[in-house]
Amino acid sequence: MGGNNESTTTVSHLPEEILSKVFASINDTRTRNSLSLVCRSFFRLERKTRTSLTLRGNARDLHLIPTSFTHVTRLDASLLSPWGHALYCSSFTATADPRLLALRLRDAFPRVTSLTVYARDPTTLQLLLLSPWPELRHVKLVRWHQRPPGLPPGSDFAALFSRCRSLTSLDLSAFYHWPEDLPPVLAANPVAAASLRRLNLLTTSFTEGFKSHEIESITSLCPNLEHLLVACTFDPRYIGFVGDETLLVIPSNCPKLSLLHLVDTSSFSNRRDDEDFSGEDARISRATLVALFSGLPLLEELVLDVCKNVSESSFALEVLSSKCPKLRVLKLGQFQGICLAIGSRLDGIALCQGLQSLSVNSCADLDDMGLIEIARGCSRLVKFELQGCKLVTEKGLRTMTCLLRRTLIDVKVSCCVNLDTAATLRALEPIRDRIERLHVDCVWNGLRESDNLGRGFLNFDLNALDELCSSDVDGADFMDYFGGEDMSKRKRQRCRYGLEADDSFVQSNGNGYYGKSWDRLRYLSLWIRVGDLLTPLPVAGLEDCPNLEEIRIKVEGDCRGQPKPSESEFGLSILACYPQLSKMQLDFGDTKGYVLTAPSGQMDLSLWERFFLNGISSLSLNELHYWPPQDEDVNQRSLSLPAAGLLQECYTLRKLFIHGTAHEHFMFFFLKIPNLRDVQLREDYYPAPENDMSTEMRVGSCSRFEDALNRRRICD
Repeated sequence: MGGNNESTTTVSHLPEEILSKVFASINDTRTRNSLSLVCRSFFRLERKTRTSLTLRGNARDLHLIPTSFTHVTRLDASLLSPWGHALYCSSFTATADPRLLALRLRDAFPRVTSLTVYARDPTTLQLLLLSPWPELRHVKLVRWHQRPPGLPPGSDFAALFSRCRSLTSLDLSAFYHWPEDLPPVLAANPVAAASLRRLNLLTTSFTEGFKSHEIESITSLCPNLEHLLVACTFDPRYIGFVGDETLLVIPSNCPKLSLLHLVDTSSFSNRRDDEDFSGEDARISRATLVALFSGLPLLEELVLDVCKNVSESSFALEVLSSKCPKLRVLKLGQFQGICLAIGSRLDGIALCQGLQSLSVNSCADLDDMGLIEIARGCSRLVKFELQGCKLVTEKGLRTMTCLLRRTLIDVKVSCCVNLDTAATLRALEPIRDRIERLHVDCVWNGLRESDNLGRGFLNFDLNALDELCSSDVDGADFMDYFGGEDMSKRKRQRCRYGLEADDSFVQSNGNGYYGKSWDRLRYLSLWIRVGDLLTPLPVAGLEDCPNLEEIRIKVEGDCRGQPKPSESEFGLSILACYPQLSKMQLDFGDTKGYVLTAPSGQMDLSLWERFFLNGISSLSLNELHYWPPQDEDVNQRSLSLPAAGLLQECYTLRKLFIHGTAHEHFMFFFLKIPNLRDVQLREDYYPAPENDMSTEMRVGSCSRFEDALNRRRICD
């Protein structure tokens, strides 16, 4: 081995088969782009292993699409600019035949099997499918604008079913249409309907959803469905509500279902008012539920979000556990009596021992003992959501997390009156070092930024609780601890001693959990009411999240009538304590106010946006999704001048997506962000404005801004 003749072995000398596996495992787009620039061999391998691509840029430049991504199988063309306009509406199509552009798109991506496209009118699909992809099996349509007037029923889907004979999956969850559009097209194309395996009809813009006879028609025309997701109504006051008859028809028509979602459209409104469980029950009997579960033995995922009381469901859920042994995901909305927790015997939902994800919403009679029974029976839970359960307390949730501390990594707790933010975070202490995703409501109950929670934050014996969780015990022990039968024993076991201040968090609390660090938490979701501040968040227990990468903050409420905030900022600067935070979703879409002149003594939305966004410049964000607040009276969600000025100070941003409208000169503020590479206005809410406002962004405005953005030189 001579010194000068010695050969150097590098990664490029690895066999192509191994390199292909390495390249295929890389998901980050920028990393893949960097790899493709190393050498020709890496370029070829990167293009060969890239199977998913989202097209950005302007629709006028479709003729400039690169031809090197020939191995792409999943193509998303729904985010082309200008957003929400027809795919082929551009100045270039004035001189070029749009059919030639459609053919070029087809030739540039010959292996497409999954397509997502914004279809504002039927012309888009008609052009795209002039020469359809031979292996196209999955299509997702997107439209937030209203259905064009005067269209015959089914016009939006006619070209799709008549020209795509290999279609097996259709997703209409983000596509506004009329429910009566789909059944006639399926009936006119029986072969295509019979080949469908997956159908997503959870269209969030619906107000009433699919009626019972339409669901029965769809399931009879598509007998081979394996996945079915439908938005409907269970309210007996409405014509066409879903009840016993419809639920009995579904397993009869589609016995191969492995995924079934039936969701009431009222759940899309994100109602957070106090639930009234004394209202009219859904017309769903226990016998019907038993027949439904018995007829779907292949079921792996089930969502029944009824939004009306379903009483005495414990026995039916026991049948579910025996008849659907493959069930892994379950969500129940307003089911009562899901777990009776009588004595030490497991019952109801606690017998679904194979569950890995469970969501319980608005269960009026679920208490601490029921929660513990669920944890004892469903010992494999990885994800758990609890919403609107008024009887659950901190003690019950903490005991549950003790029992599930080896598996539970994804938790959502919302609208539970006994679980404010601090109580929820204390209850999650046993899995603090394991949890990866978390949602909590910011309900402070008088908690302030200056408060110290270190003294006496728990009023029950953690040592006794830990012994229960770590040993092989039956339900009777938990009954004794929680006072199921003998209240005197409960009193003797409570408050055996209080925790000293020094032992509260930093040192061991007696259960073997040390410190306040959420080491593995990477995603945090927060809900907060208009008028409240974000600043108490660290004090509540989330001050140390060293690996938190993404946060979603949803602010909800009516600014009209709210007093002027006493503080100058909402509290975004407090998030600077999270060193790895790079992605943020800041959602004020359900914050209502006056977009124009406000009454005397009131703040308009521009002043509220200044309050909300003050301090955002202190964060090192790479990607930001921003939903401006809205004025319902004029259906306007527009970026204000103070908001544009504050957002331009986020100098680390590379991606900025505004889910609303903006003036053209406000958009040019963002050119001062040095590394900003991707900006788009997305009016992805219903109904999206049909016509451009005189002072808002138009097609020409979008093009001018994007041209100015693309002319800049980006350092990296």
